[in-house]
Amino acid sequence: MGGDGARVDLVTSLDELARLLRDLRRRHARRRGGAELTYRELAALTGWSHGIIGEYLAGRVLPPTERFDVLIRLLGAGPAEQGALATARDRVEEARRPAAAPLAVPRQLPGEAFGFTGRESQLAELDALLDRGAHTIGTVCGTAGVGKTTLAVRWAHRTADRFPDGQLYADLRGYDDGAPLLPGDTLARFMRALGATATEIPTDLDERAAGYRTLISGRRMLLVLDNAADVDQVRPLLPGTPTCLVLVTSRSSLAGLAAREGAHRVTLDVLADAEAIALLRTVIGDRVDAEPDAAAEIARRCARLPLALRIAAELAVARPASALGQLAADLRDEAHRLDRLHVPGDPRTAVRSVFSWSHRRLSPTAARAFGLLGLHPGRDYDAHDVAALTGAGLAGAQAALDELARAHLVAAHGTGFAMHDLLRAYAAECAPEEDAPLTRLFDHYLSRATAATAALYPHDRTPQIDRNTPHGRNAPHGRTVTPDPVPDEPNLDDPVAALTWLDRHRPNLVAVATTTARHSVGLSRALWRYYEVGGHHEDALAVHTAAAQAARETAAGLAGVLINLGNVYWWLGDHRRAQAHFEEALDGHRREGDLDGEARALARLGVVHERLGHTALARERLAAALALYRRGGDRHGEGVQLVNLGALHRRTGEWIVAAELHEAAAELFAHLGDRRLLGYALGNLGADCRLLGRHADALAHLERALELCRETGDPGGTGSAHAAIGAVLLAMGDPAAALQRLQAALAISRDIGDRALETEVLNHLGETLRAMGEAAAALDRHHAALALARRTGDQFEQARALDGIGRAHPDEGFADEHRRQALAIYERLGAPEADAVRAGLSRAPR
Repeated sequence: MGGDGARVDLVTSLDELARLLRDLRRRHARRRGGAELTYRELAALTGWSHGIIGEYLAGRVLPPTERFDVLIRLLGAGPAEQGALATARDRVEEARRPAAAPLAVPRQLPGEAFGFTGRESQLAELDALLDRGAHTIGTVCGTAGVGKTTLAVRWAHRTADRFPDGQLYADLRGYDDGAPLLPGDTLARFMRALGATATEIPTDLDERAAGYRTLISGRRMLLVLDNAADVDQVRPLLPGTPTCLVLVTSRSSLAGLAAREGAHRVTLDVLADAEAIALLRTVIGDRVDAEPDAAAEIARRCARLPLALRIAAELAVARPASALGQLAADLRDEAHRLDRLHVPGDPRTAVRSVFSWSHRRLSPTAARAFGLLGLHPGRDYDAHDVAALTGAGLAGAQAALDELARAHLVAAHGTGFAMHDLLRAYAAECAPEEDAPLTRLFDHYLSRATAATAALYPHDRTPQIDRNTPHGRNAPHGRTVTPDPVPDEPNLDDPVAALTWLDRHRPNLVAVATTTARHSVGLSRALWRYYEVGGHHEDALAVHTAAAQAARETAAGLAGVLINLGNVYWWLGDHRRAQAHFEEALDGHRREGDLDGEARALARLGVVHERLGHTALARERLAAALALYRRGGDRHGEGVQLVNLGALHRRTGEWIVAAELHEAAAELFAHLGDRRLLGYALGNLGADCRLLGRHADALAHLERALELCRETGDPGGTGSAHAAIGAVLLAMGDPAAALQRLQAALAISRDIGDRALETEVLNHLGETLRAMGEAAAALDRHHAALALARRTGDQFEQARALDGIGRAHPDEGFADEHRRQALAIYERLGAPEADAVRAGLSRAPR
């Protein structure tokens, strides 16, 4: 038997035996007419790892008797062959047995943790270490409590059969409450495990390391060095033989071990949501599935940190009659959460304790920065933020962050750093009692936000435009005076850099505004237009609400903030609440004698009245605002009101007047160099031209408006331009092309939460689909538009939706009733659309 004609009765070496096994594998493949069984197929059939099967067939490891018997049967050996091969295996084992006393085979791995969950990708990374060849070192790094030891021990048990000469394990106690284990003491332990007597262990560290390397030389062993403080604690323990694999766990990144010894680093983060729930389910049981929301909250409150999850799960197990919702409620209190996440009498399983052992190893500068970061109201930060918080220069702040990152007390997050909630709670406990750091930080954010918005919106001083089809939006009042920026700050004069800074720091700006009354009004003044243009309405609502509350308490700047808050409600479609804020702001500005603020409030009230169907009031308010802007020499304010008045004239059928006003506004904004508002003026002019039947002019103006809105980063203007182009294409008899534009506009409106634009586009879509013969789809769009318009109070779009339903609905009685309702609204508004509806109702039945 055998490809080389080897006889079973002559086999005496492991290589010869392995050759017979490979011959069996090839013969088995020929008999079944297919490919040889792969290592993975054999692993699936046996439950062994595919790696150890490779070792058996390569002749590097002698299979144990019971495994050998299973293997040769799977490879097709008949009964007679099985006996002969078993005898050959015993002969090889006898030949390999040394005459001297057998070497000690240590099996020092601790037991696996109950309920191990997830980490499949990390286990696969560690599996890949087995194929790296000589002098393999792996490191598992991560923050305290993230499960580094659990993963390492799990993997070590899975692969123990690849290391037949044993496994050594040592907890180096690098981050424990006591002193770290010295390398010399670890070497002595390992030497004793390898068979050395007390007299054979040298006292000198270098000699002891040499003796250890001698004892381990040539052995196939796995070394697990757990909880290492630094590379100096590890290097003396590295074997000199290429047949060993070393796995190190540490809260430090052990960068030197990677640079000098070529160690492969596996970094552990907190568990994924599903893995965290699975861990809770394993420990707690079916109660997790009975209360999924509570379980998800527990996982979230534990920051998906394995140690915290296990402690929380044990708390639940200890209280079987208590609902998981109660435990979730107990963990909501961030100030006392760490108090609950401990096991009495076992400091090694208290979250606060394991964090403290990392904190103790920090330099004084990094320790102070860590504590102050616990007070940061946001969740992520960069070196400039830390410099403002600590009062250190940029280089010192970066050095502190780098040290915290190496200790896994902060983690990379986007282009900055962050820490999970449990670490943040512990950091707050470590914070020094100082008031200045937060003041510096908040001043820093206000200063940078003001500089960034000044670069983005250099023309902002007066109200900007509201948008109809497509209108502009309202603009701000005067700039806020803020402190000088901290040293080494990047220049934000460039609009791209300014927008990048604002986008990146947006969550922190909201957190600051809702934390400190002193800075919320300034942030409201600085950021309102950035929020509006970007469609960040939820952030705007939080900032302006906080600012309004602060302004009411201090009686400073309330009227201006109320306009900002009213603008948010306007964009969210709550026109009546917006009106209330604008009216209160108007009264406040008049009391203060602030003509610029008065003009702004009048302008905003004008566009609200127009939407609510109060045409006469709208005309009066907008005309008054225009007069105030002209009186004050504010050309931007004048241009804005020309656009808004033009839109009102368009609604009432005065299309030529509307076009004249919008042409004047476009010339003014072109002269002033405001490309964004030029885009809005041209967009409105394009809408006028469509109604005047000048379709080529309309498209030319609207395509230019679209280009300008895209160029200036205004998604709302971009969506409005798409919608208006769609309306022109429909009027030109190309509904398919119109549909594409309108679908793009609808997506933008929903993305930025612009209810007015969404309502308008839904009606456009209904009209387009009806022109394409899709009456049912058209009805769906008009019904959706009607629901939105009734919610927001938009009278014109309500009438338009009712008319659309009447035109598309197959039931004549139902259709006529809707068109009569549309007619009543159009007549009240003085809209020219009333004529077409009236004519349709007067015709004979369809």
